[in-house]
Amino acid sequence: MGHTSLEKIISLQRNPANIRNLCILAHVDHGKTTLADCLVASNGIISSRLAGKLRYLDSREDEQLRGITMKSSAISLHYSHGDQEYLLNLIDSPGHVDFSSEVSTAVRLCDGAVVVVDAVEGVCPQTQVVLRQAWLENIRPVLVINKIDRLVVELKLTSQEAYTHLKKILEQVNAVTGTLFTSKVLEERAGKEEEEKEGEKSSGDQVYDWSAGLEEVDDSHLYFSPDQGNVVFASAIDGWGFSIRHFAHIYSERMGIKEEVLLKTLWGDFYLSMKAKRIMKGAQVTQLGGLFVFTFFSLSPRPGRIQPHVGIKQEARPSDPASADLICLTLRCNVGRVVCLDFVLLLKQLAVCLTLFLHSWCFPAFLQCSSEEDAPVIVFVSKMFAVDAKALPQHRQRPLTQEEIAERREQARRRHADRMAAESHREPSHSESPEEEEEAKETFVAFARVYSGVVRKGQRVFVLGPKYDPAQSLSTVSPPLGCSASDDVSEIPHLSRCSMENLYLLMGRELEELQEVPAGNVLGIGGLEEFVLKSATLSTSPACPPFTPLNFEATPIVRVAIEPKHPSEMPKLVRGMRLLNQADPCAEVLIQETGEHVLVTAGEVHLQRCLDDLRERFAKIEISASEPIIPFRETVVRPPKVDMVNEELGKQQKVAIIHQVKEASQGRSSDTLHLDSSGLVTLTTPNRLATVGVRAIPLPQEATRLLESSSEVIRTLEQVNMSLREGKSLDISVRSLEAISDLKAQLESLLQGRKWRNAVERIWAFGPRRYGPNILLNSVEGYQRPSVWQCLSRGDKASEATALRDFDNSVVSGFQLAALSGPMCEEPLMGVCFSVERWDVQSAAPPQRQDSVEEDSTRHEATPESNVEGSSETSARVEGAAAGQSHARRRPEVAASSDCYGPVSGQLIAAVKEACRHAFQAQPQRLMAAMYTCEIMATADVLGRVYGVLGKREGRVLHEEMKEGTDMFTIKAVLPVAESFGFADEIRKRTSGLASPQLVFSHWEVISSDPYWVPTTEEEYLHFGEKADSENQALKYMNAVRRRKGLYVEEKIVEHAEKQRTLGKNK
Repeated sequence: MGHTSLEKIISLQRNPANIRNLCILAHVDHGKTTLADCLVASNGIISSRLAGKLRYLDSREDEQLRGITMKSSAISLHYSHGDQEYLLNLIDSPGHVDFSSEVSTAVRLCDGAVVVVDAVEGVCPQTQVVLRQAWLENIRPVLVINKIDRLVVELKLTSQEAYTHLKKILEQVNAVTGTLFTSKVLEERAGKEEEEKEGEKSSGDQVYDWSAGLEEVDDSHLYFSPDQGNVVFASAIDGWGFSIRHFAHIYSERMGIKEEVLLKTLWGDFYLSMKAKRIMKGAQVTQLGGLFVFTFFSLSPRPGRIQPHVGIKQEARPSDPASADLICLTLRCNVGRVVCLDFVLLLKQLAVCLTLFLHSWCFPAFLQCSSEEDAPVIVFVSKMFAVDAKALPQHRQRPLTQEEIAERREQARRRHADRMAAESHREPSHSESPEEEEEAKETFVAFARVYSGVVRKGQRVFVLGPKYDPAQSLSTVSPPLGCSASDDVSEIPHLSRCSMENLYLLMGRELEELQEVPAGNVLGIGGLEEFVLKSATLSTSPACPPFTPLNFEATPIVRVAIEPKHPSEMPKLVRGMRLLNQADPCAEVLIQETGEHVLVTAGEVHLQRCLDDLRERFAKIEISASEPIIPFRETVVRPPKVDMVNEELGKQQKVAIIHQVKEASQGRSSDTLHLDSSGLVTLTTPNRLATVGVRAIPLPQEATRLLESSSEVIRTLEQVNMSLREGKSLDISVRSLEAISDLKAQLESLLQGRKWRNAVERIWAFGPRRYGPNILLNSVEGYQRPSVWQCLSRGDKASEATALRDFDNSVVSGFQLAALSGPMCEEPLMGVCFSVERWDVQSAAPPQRQDSVEEDSTRHEATPESNVEGSSETSARVEGAAAGQSHARRRPEVAASSDCYGPVSGQLIAAVKEACRHAFQAQPQRLMAAMYTCEIMATADVLGRVYGVLGKREGRVLHEEMKEGTDMFTIKAVLPVAESFGFADEIRKRTSGLASPQLVFSHWEVISSDPYWVPTTEEEYLHFGEKADSENQALKYMNAVRRRKGLYVEEKIVEHAEKQRTLGKNK
């Protein structure tokens, strides 16, 4: 097919029924970009001889150097099948795990996906990830088993072995799909069972059903099978591929068998009986080659030839254009046309798979993918990407006419004359520099798809944020279904209005300007950089609900601090990091409390690309990056039952250790701090007006994981409680209430036992930042404060709001500060419950205090809300009516007054913080390290070297398994993030490139060693020595973090130094 003109693509865009949006998904180096080159070459955009070498959709320089895709890029292709013409919007996505966020942005805009699997390596870790992403977005996949020539050229498999190997690959892919399907069915089944239980309780009848519900659901259409037309066998580097349909058409003409019969029997346990002249079942029993084996892999006795029907010589590798042309002429099955044909036949209708993205109600125009004039415009922007301003169509150089050339010549002569006349000063040169800077500016283009209506250049639309609620705007914006310039939307949260200044057709490395784009097309939109940060929904109607957020598989975990080499260039760095944050869907930019500008990325390769973009595109300055900032968490554990040499600890030794900590704590501040043997820390404020007793308790691991995964629900809960305390009415969606109720029920099921009795109802706050995985419990006797779950009850909220004691918020603030930075190395706490068991407020100050202090304490005790049971003094001192009037007059001043130690609220915050820190130190302290899940594919020859590198870097192998039919092993291990930097390079060096790891953030894990451990028993002294100077991994990490933060590090640099002595005299 020749090159398709822009006018032809614009005409194809007007027929949504013949538009197919597809993306290419695969593990790294499985051939995605090579397959995309074949599809691009089928349109004549590049030469078919350069397909696989040019990597047309890898437009970045670092992509070409590394040989991997880092950015999703789109291109529009024309395909003809019969008398029908189709438009294929192809999106090539990365396969490296660091850039899986780019896969999420591509999958959201598509109807189908090409899942590419290497015929030798089979299903790899990232293959499972992309299959899960395609499943979550509800798009239709087609499987392409690529590099099947390697089965013969490299593995030297016979015909039957090659067929068996391909069959196992299909089973592996279908196993992943079956797991996803089963989990969905079981979730639906669980929801139905809850509804049935409620119905049984009301009726009184009990019916037990032990079936899982899988028998009732038909899942045959989900799996990949060649006879269903969703499997393609290909060699993309050679430009050829085929499916069962092609050979069924060929052999139906040669053998006189119906094409429908061949489609069902070419793949499977069927063989051709020459005697009966019919297709029979039982190829394995009769030990005859099946039809697929006979058709595709008939090997002659000479090992160098795949002979009868294909005609490719192994000596003349199909990368030779002559042999590639030979197979394409023989089968007429260019891989690009095969993939296009499968998508045209599988995806019959556009936009039928996208109903899951919107909420329960949506427009009929969206479901019909309508391009009518009255249809509302609905556009989803999945990401923003940066483009050099010179690459935009309006700034692109074009051929000049003779008149324009003469005019430019005259302008050049005029400028030269002016420059010669004003040679004494250099003003013209200075005026040109801003223009050059302006030309080099980066412009952002939105990567989007139109789901309804027709988008036109200059059209004004609403920008709907992910948290936008249409119910709030319908009463404010008028008219509700249109966009009026007179409406004021500034008061509506998560809603703004913008104009789409430019529309672009995405053609890989180039952009083409458009005037309008109908529904069903992928496009680029200019002029949204001030309104869209990363993703958003655009619509002409404020009644449109926003699309659900993207599902990101990778979590940003690698942090580095960035600073310019020249401090005067700090504004350029700040602007560059803001642009980088907008251009990358996964990168995060933070400013820490210390003032450091921190960049958070998904991995080493992602970090290097972001730093290169900062230097060369966005900031354009020299920058220096710190060593990666390793995140840790601090926690407490139960007291150990055995010591470091696995000897059982006696009670006397435990008591001695606790008393030792107690004496050390009392030695620091014995007048205000008290620590008893049970771990309860009692601390008094400096002015002796308040006393707080706190105990630290480790949370169960399941509860910690639940709180960590439910941070958004806890944040919503905190916003609701804050509005209730302020007396505001806040509408909560039913879905949010259900999520909060589920969180409470799960916490109640996890916090069981005597010490957790009624603990969920007594939760005071979550932390740090009010939504973290730590809990503050209210165990103060006689203090009944409003529950954090009060939004689930329908009681009188006004009466509940009056139950708060004075300075209640100060206790919460002290807890938040303590949870944000622990005592070990100022890292956030995780999995710790602080139980406040005592909170006394004295009613009067000592006699020697100032009058203002006495008045403060008197006011505090006279207030009804501040009366507390169990306080040390309960009498109020009122000196008569005149004194009461003066007290009332001075009450605002007294509330804000402070003694020599500062305000009472500030003292209480500091006291709670210090009490929490000392309670934390009274328990066995541990560090928690961030862990990667590491999956490595390696041959048996280098297996030992892989284990050596893992052992050196504190890795732990979980399991290994051998891929059947190959000599490849799959190793699954966990590796600390702190030890992962340089891990991939070291493994490649040690294994000569035969092993490549995939690192994905998995979880937080407690480091078993105690960073403060010293030998206490005789066995430990004998085993570790008196100094016990063997390497302590937790202590090493803790000291590294303290040294980076500028905290005191207790370490001995030189011990028992002696003067150097020489045996001989100097001559």
